[in-house]
Amino acid sequence: MLDVVINIVYFMLSVALLFGFIRLIKGPSLPDRVVSLELIASIVVGYVGVHAIDTGVPSLLDVAIVIALTAFLTAVGFARFLERGGPKSE
Repeated sequence: MLDVVINIVYFMLSVALLFGFIRLIKGPSLPDRVVSLELIASIVVGYVGVHAIDTGVPSLLDVAIVIALTAFLTAVGFARFLERGGPKSE
């Protein structure tokens, strides 16, 4: 029963990742792309967490925490970049 649930979760995460990549490619603006990158990072954290549960390797949760913290710092950096005016077309 647990295998069925884990496979369903993997499928749902894959669909969400596909939608995140579509938003990343289509845009239409830079903030939309930044939000989609944050979404993709969160989905990857979900993948790692589900894989840790599936394989029984608890040290993978440390990897998920590092990915989440890196994604958070990246989002803060992008937000500061956009707040200061974004890319300059000079």
